[in-house]
Amino acid sequence: MTNSVKQAHQKELFGHPVGLYVLFFTELWERFSYYGMRALLVLYVATSATAVDPGLGWSNGDAIWLYGWYTMLVYVASIPGGWIADKFLGQKRTVMLGGFLLCAGHLVLAIPAEWAFFTGLFLIILGVGGLKPNISTMVGGLYKEGDIRRDSGFTIFYIGINIGAFLSSIIVGLVAYQYGWHYGFGLAGIGMLIGQAVFIYGQKYLKHVGNFIGTAASGIDTEVMKKPLTKIEKDRVIVLLISFLIVVVFWGAFEQAGGLMNLYTDAKVDRSISLGSLTEIPAAVFQSLNAGYIIIFGTVIGGFWIWWKKQGKESSSLFKMAIGTIIMGLGYVFMMFASKEASAETFGKAAMYWIFLAYLFHTIGELCTSPVSLSFITKLAPVKYASIMMGIYFAATGFGNKLAGSIGEAAQLESYNGKMIANKEQVYNFTEKDSIEVKKLVDGEKVITNVYDYPINEDKNFTVKAKVFLEGDRIVFNEYDKGTNVNNLFDLTKVDTEGKKPEEVTKAQEKKKEELESLKTYLKDNNVTKDAPHHVKLTFEKDADKAQMIENKGDGKDYGVSFVIEEAQSEQEYKIFTFLVIFTVAFGLLLILFLKKLKKLTHGAEDNEGVDFGENAGYELADPEINE
Repeated sequence: MTNSVKQAHQKELFGHPVGLYVLFFTELWERFSYYGMRALLVLYVATSATAVDPGLGWSNGDAIWLYGWYTMLVYVASIPGGWIADKFLGQKRTVMLGGFLLCAGHLVLAIPAEWAFFTGLFLIILGVGGLKPNISTMVGGLYKEGDIRRDSGFTIFYIGINIGAFLSSIIVGLVAYQYGWHYGFGLAGIGMLIGQAVFIYGQKYLKHVGNFIGTAASGIDTEVMKKPLTKIEKDRVIVLLISFLIVVVFWGAFEQAGGLMNLYTDAKVDRSISLGSLTEIPAAVFQSLNAGYIIIFGTVIGGFWIWWKKQGKESSSLFKMAIGTIIMGLGYVFMMFASKEASAETFGKAAMYWIFLAYLFHTIGELCTSPVSLSFITKLAPVKYASIMMGIYFAATGFGNKLAGSIGEAAQLESYNGKMIANKEQVYNFTEKDSIEVKKLVDGEKVITNVYDYPINEDKNFTVKAKVFLEGDRIVFNEYDKGTNVNNLFDLTKVDTEGKKPEEVTKAQEKKKEELESLKTYLKDNNVTKDAPHHVKLTFEKDADKAQMIENKGDGKDYGVSFVIEEAQSEQEYKIFTFLVIFTVAFGLLLILFLKKLKKLTHGAEDNEGVDFGENAGYELADPEINE
């Protein structure tokens, strides 16, 4: 006789297992801690060790190098994390272990010592590797074989990820700025402690999910681990590996958000606004659009696909991923319009609504692709390789991020560089005083204050807009508004000689000559003259290492200059936006073209979705034979 009283793990809330919301809030706080710490990482490492709020004092290049390795290892650690779950501990225990490592790592980061910083990073890498792939696999385990709610369940889970990312990017950054780096790191650690507490408390709702195969709670015999893969399982693994190519392509285009689109928004989008004392929206704020859209539209998109499925229309995971990739790619059409609008006039800027529309399409595409990908893995992965396949998925997202970096790099023309040779007084003629926010020590306490001064006196960057053209064999730079010659501000042939061997200096000088000839060639080939000039923004920036030395503050020395030709840069950005549209849409259409063949390899893993399986707790992954 069936007991009418449901056990804790069988209870539902808003049409989904209660366990989903346990995993939702666990991941929300884990992502709060991760993204909060990640937002501070490069800034902390590159800040002077003798500054008001001391960092490690590394150069910018070294800080970015560390960041690159760190984010890569976090993704790659998902593979051993999945392997440990499949072979030794099970998903639930590995998530628990990963959570404890994350708590330890974040709290160690709060200690103001260099050894603590690197120890904390190491523990976080291990912790994310243990938690990330396995908590995602557990979400799939909450649903019975063929349960149509699985995809929408992953969408709800995905909303949790983005709520955490959205909140952390604002709160942790503000706390670190106001009170210090290690308070920010500590706040991220508190977020992880909350997430771990939620996971521990919610164990009664996860009783039959994520247990190690062979234990009584798993409901699966240990012989499953010893059996070789069947033909069906091998075919499904092949489909998963092919789907990971979609993952790489999708994230390779999508992750321009943090690079190319972020830089474009900062430089070429009119962000002016009249909102109290706020006159311009910071470019970084637009990064929250994606997370905000996901929170708003996440359940809407999930509900749409359920309705679409019930209409009897094509709704396989591969189809959703293909459509999502196409929609995301079409978002770059708006960036093409933005590029045309900005380049229509000299130093022009595009309207903000293009960015809002682009991120909207990117988000809809993401909601059709990313949570569906997570769900798809739990449907097709052989039960004994469930977590490691999820780990490979996250590694694929890492490769996508690497591809995104390469594409974004291609969009940025190599800048021409030189050295500032003018003194501060000469620079004053081409810059204006402005209100600059700085941190100072007042009575032994760090306070944020505004100073009204020339940027060069606070070691800040400054720009000079100029026309550039050839006059005979000489490259001429004239200030854009007044037409005053600015060639006397900088020297494009000057190189650093400090600490360099003679042969290194000679090599650097030869490279400078090549750069200068390259610029002349461009100007000649494009018939750039005084009557038809091109345009540049001369960006002056103080050497990062010298700027970290307090005794050098405001001396007006050690400034470099860099620039690209605005017309050439705009053309290159338009080409990249066009490439991203063609690349993603073509790949999505190619996937749809081969959809039937790929679906055959799944051997009906999704064919039973929506079928009522009764009260049998078929909580395991997509292999019907195992659940018999």
